[in-house]
Amino acid sequence: MTMAQAGAVVAAATGVLVFFLYSSIHKVEEGHLAVYYRGGALLTSPSGPGYHIMLPFITTFKSVQTTLQTDEVKNVPCGTSGGVMIYIDRIEVVNKLAPYAVYDIVRNYTADYDKTLIFNKIHHELNQFCSAHTLQEVYIELFDQIDENLKLALQKDLNVMAPGLTIQGKTCRIEKRTL
Repeated sequence: MTMAQAGAVVAAATGVLVFFLYSSIHKVEEGHLAVYYRGGALLTSPSGPGYHIMLPFITTFKSVQTTLQTDEVKNVPCGTSGGVMIYIDRIEVVNKLAPYAVYDIVRNYTADYDKTLIFNKIHHELNQFCSAHTLQEVYIELFDQIDENLKLALQKDLNVMAPGLTIQGKTCRIEKRTL
């Protein structure tokens, strides 16, 4: 092997090594935990903020927020007991996932847990409320109570289904409704 060939082999090996090293390093932002999957199986130990190394192409990660976050559910249909359909323009739910609960919640509901536990649940609870009341009650008389009822029902279910995920304060806000 000539000196030029040896240099090319060393350069190629260095390039491959740098590529694998670059593929294995990842950053987790402050206020997040990284959960890891190896071959599709969730690994048991999440990582905190900072730079971390994983096996490239074998291990993947998802970042899960553990600080306050606002989930916004838009254009929610609400059918009253009289059959009239009302649309709630926007519902905001401020929630926080405790770091100790990340593994269990991701294992049971995936890293996109808020779709199942918040978005779908908001639709369900709002439909339960609306279907039990008339248009007059939903649109005028009880409208100011919907957010509190929604929050209480949501938190009650979360306490059972996903301990560690909490709705913060009086932060289930409903805005604008249309017939």
